Amino acid sequence: MTGGELTLGAVLVRLEEREREITVQTDATRKQIAQLTARLDELSRSAEEVQITRKTLLELPGRQPPAPPAPKLPDHPAYQQIMTAFATAGTPLRARQVCEVMDLEITPNNINNTRLKLKRLAKRGILVETEQGLFTQLRP
Repeated sequence: MTGGELTLGAVLVRLEEREREITVQTDATRKQIAQLTARLDELSRSAEEVQITRKTLLELPGRQPPAPPAPKLPDHPAYQQIMTAFATAGTPLRARQVCEVMDLEITPNNINNTRLKLKRLAKRGILVETEQGLFTQLRP
């Protein structure tokens, strides 16, 4: 045998080993997928049961769904100023416009800080971002 044949044989052995490793990993992954699929099905059934229960309870005579709690405004006074700016404007505002209404110096730092506060209020459900960067109050 020549050196090339030995190298080829070693490569083939290594390829067979690698193929076995991949097969083991494939089988393990298929098992995980089967377990996750079963868990997903179980969770879907549970969610459906909760939805049916809620619907049934809401359809009972004389039952009204409880009102969700009102979102809480953060304690910092800037948030109260922001809400006052929206109440005064009565229209959707961008961060820069809120800064103007609040008589803040129009600087990138003030605009960015205001934008972060507006996003926080939107996340809490106090404001709504109707399009990117444009915020408005929720109307009851």
